[in-house]
Amino acid sequence: MSPRLKICCIQDAEEAALAVAAGAHALGFVGRGLSGPEVIADDAVIAAIVATVPPGVDAWLLARDAQPGVLVDRVRRTRVTTVQICDAVPRSVYAELRAGAPWCRIVQVVHVAGPEAIDDALEVEDAVDAILLDSGTPTGPTPVFGGSGQTHDWAISERVVASVSKPVWLAGGLRAGNVAQAYATVRPFGLDLCSGVRVGGRLDVGRLRAYVGAVRG
Repeated sequence: MSPRLKICCIQDAEEAALAVAAGAHALGFVGRGLSGPEVIADDAVIAAIVATVPPGVDAWLLARDAQPGVLVDRVRRTRVTTVQICDAVPRSVYAELRAGAPWCRIVQVVHVAGPEAIDDALEVEDAVDAILLDSGTPTGPTPVFGGSGQTHDWAISERVVASVSKPVWLAGGLRAGNVAQAYATVRPFGLDLCSGVRVGGRLDVGRLRAYVGAVRG
């Protein structure tokens, strides 16, 4: 079975349409409080783009809010179908999301810096719908929560996939030249990318087609 495809860092309705036309199953919107030039600080802007996404394509809000009620409010206002939590949060946040936005799936990011990522994934899998493995450094001197364009140790990611029962998405430095090897090594449920299909901060049709072609091949 081919992996699911998520194109992240969507900036506007034009980029959303390009990603959908290329075969994306999900689109990611980087919300406030995260890193990278693709951040959309205004939830109303995200909501307007989400309104253009056709049925059958999931809209993901990337966030790291841990204050009570804040994330639920943002999910309701943006009307996304999935929230990708990019930092460690108290387990109460998951319960609040289940109660306040029951339609919304929860994906927890685990940043793969070493073998401890396996335990991190096992610790949260019972509370979430899926896990996304990325190459961020949320606890570094300059925190990075994704979109770094850097790969990580795929052997560890492979062990995560083998250890947990929930679907696992793979992110971090994926591009047309390495995605086939990444998929063959890790065998994730889905693939997620941002910088690998961008030129000058904009979604590039040529890179997008090359990436999709490499995945399908």
